[in-house]
Amino acid sequence: MSNGSDSDGTVRQYERDGTAVVIAHGDFDADTLAPLLEALEAAADKYSRVVIDVSGVVFADSTFLNLLLRVCHQTSLRVAGPTAQLRRVLQITGTDTVLDIRESITDALT
Repeated sequence: MSNGSDSDGTVRQYERDGTAVVIAHGDFDADTLAPLLEALEAAADKYSRVVIDVSGVVFADSTFLNLLLRVCHQTSLRVAGPTAQLRRVLQITGTDTVLDIRESITDALT
């Protein structure tokens, strides 16, 4: 649950070479997920490939993982730069076997 801190999730987005890039930063849970959900769904509707930069994600709960899984079925989703903690969550839940995980934005855009 969000604690109302400055780490509540923020989302930025841009387009690069025909790919939507969504940058997620901060905490993402059921209370703070809405901007990310809107950005990813809009990107998936418009682009055949979407990259999400998760290097700035501090906390992510099951709603965040469910969103990534849903979007990966709508478009080619690449998850770029997960921190060690997020990578561990992806491994524990098995979502790392479903999602296309990349080390960096540069790697995800190639």
